[in-house]
Amino acid sequence: MNRIARIVVISIIFSGLAYGVPRAEQACKQSVLSTSPAADFNLGQNGTAVDNKTGLMWMRCSLGQEWIEKECRGEADLMNWGKSLQVSTGFEFAGYTDWRLPNKNELVSIVEERCSSPSINSKIFPSAPPLFFWTSSPYAGLGHGAWSVDFGFGTVSATVKTGRLNVRLVRDLD
Repeated sequence: MNRIARIVVISIIFSGLAYGVPRAEQACKQSVLSTSPAADFNLGQNGTAVDNKTGLMWMRCSLGQEWIEKECRGEADLMNWGKSLQVSTGFEFAGYTDWRLPNKNELVSIVEERCSSPSINSKIFPSAPPLFFWTSSPYAGLGHGAWSVDFGFGTVSATVKTGRLNVRLVRDLD
């Protein structure tokens, strides 16, 4: 089996296994410097967070969750890559309609490398599932693949576009 096929198979196996695993408490190594510190973000009361380093505004909840009383409630929706691109077009949240699926580099920018399960700053992104999330970046080595980010461990993988993953939307500041 060639390297690309192995990456895709491993991604499918891990993403499938993760859905049946109960959520564990987030584990962070305090001795490691934060890669996504809370001080880098301005938090809106409307469920948004602005990353001052990248100039991007993030939805604090995954699609399917609702921002209620300063927390994300409900279960995140799972969808294939095509559906995630479709849903993001014209999506309305917090008074904005220019939300989009982040590219690989943008989504990786919010990975918190000192934490796992989830590998994201839980003060900025509460109740984030420690699972795979789609990016808008197609995987060039596999015509039916796209890049995804695993927020269980903070890794980046190629995933077949028919897989059902989580979605977090972003927008550029005006």
